[in-house]
Amino acid sequence: MTDDSRERASRDSVTATLQALSLPDNRTGLEGTTKAHLDFLLLSLETLSDEGSEVMLAAAQSLGLGDTIGDRVTLWRLRNANPLRNSSGGRKKVDVDEVRALVMVVCYLARAQHSHIRTVVERLEDCFSNEVSPLKEPLIADYLDAFHTAYRERMVDGDRKSNKDISEQALSLLVELLYYGSRFGPMRLWTSLVTRPEMVLPDLPAESDIPTENDIPTETEATDTSSSAGTPIGEIPSEEPVENSAPSAIDA
Repeated sequence: MTDDSRERASRDSVTATLQALSLPDNRTGLEGTTKAHLDFLLLSLETLSDEGSEVMLAAAQSLGLGDTIGDRVTLWRLRNANPLRNSSGGRKKVDVDEVRALVMVVCYLARAQHSHIRTVVERLEDCFSNEVSPLKEPLIADYLDAFHTAYRERMVDGDRKSNKDISEQALSLLVELLYYGSRFGPMRLWTSLVTRPEMVLPDLPAESDIPTENDIPTETEATDTSSSAGTPIGEIPSEEPVENSAPSAIDA
């Protein structure tokens, strides 16, 4: 198979997966919980790998989704649609196609980092089995430290949410990503999003969601996601691990 044929097959696979991500009959749109959870999943990936918006934009391009997520400002606005963000974008509407594109990017990056995510989750389970604090495991401690810092800087409840709650959210997101990095990750994530109950939001300030020159993030301001009902920390999926290198596309 030639390179052109592989690329065409990869794009066809992405298109088929996007078409399969449909709303149930009782849903007409995707609300704040969806926007928040996607942002927090991206935040988990960001703080785990210390990679930001450029990696996410590259993933969108590889998936053929550059028309939907084509530049840093577009990505920033989509992520700031999370109603728990400190920034003004929490009131912004995100359409279904944009949510589908974010789902594909999350799963693409989770698959690319699958080996690392699996290692961290295995060490987390070892800590629980041996009744040792996860903070004594350097990989976990570094991830939690980065997640805590980003959450407190970016989220409206960052100054009052407890360390314990933030840590539990960060670890739950990590376990979710282990599942979403599998072959059927996009459908699993989509199903989780459309069946997730709507969150109760804190009072948010009414501000304009149009970014100024100083609002547009730097490379490190690239990712977040919300988790009120995450995957419980438990048994690691039995699926075969994928290669550590970035995939050409998420399989349908």
